[in-house]
Amino acid sequence: MRHHFARPGNRFWRVLHAAGFTERLLSPFEERELLSVGLGITNLVARATASAGELSPDELIRGASRLVAKVRRRRPAVVAFLGLEAYRTALARPAVVVGPQPETIGDANVWVLPNPSGLNARYQLPALARRFSELRRAAFRSRGG
Repeated sequence: MRHHFARPGNRFWRVLHAAGFTERLLSPFEERELLSVGLGITNLVARATASAGELSPDELIRGASRLVAKVRRRRPAVVAFLGLEAYRTALARPAVVVGPQPETIGDANVWVLPNPSGLNARYQLPALARRFSELRRAAFRSRGG
């Protein structure tokens, strides 16, 4: 079984912890533990790549269609996309910026956050943690917590 964000340079698990989503730093092999804190994890395209740039627009668009169906079925309060370019392509939103989005998927609020890949040098760990923390606070508000 492959695990999400398992490449050594990916900062996803450190960012989740730094932003307060998890009480301790989880490893990719513990991804199922996210469910116990109310988080789910999936991907638009079910194949591992070193960077999102390796995914074709067609793959991203088809993946978005599957994700929309999954969100409508599972009904989360918030859906967060990691990576602006992937979101822009997958959902045909060329003007997207980091943060909450004006549209929803079903009843779910939509957020776009920077990709935590180590290849994304524009965002260092403290800035990523701040952005993810904004999402965490908003998600708890939307759940009434």
